[in-house]
Amino acid sequence: MDIIRIIIALFIPPLAAFLTVGIGVHFWLNILLTILGFLPGVVHALWLVLRKNA
Repeated sequence: MDIIRIIIALFIPPLAAFLTVGIGVHFWLNILLTILGFLPGVVHALWLVLRKNA
């Protein structure tokens, strides 16, 4: 399941954030970062997914 979230984070960052933390501050922050620039959204989503596993 974690590999799937990582792959989703690379292509659809807000979905990965939603699957990891649900609808909350990090989800909305990820949407904002993705709108401002795709790469910041990807980095944030990967950070959420990898932090959740640690």
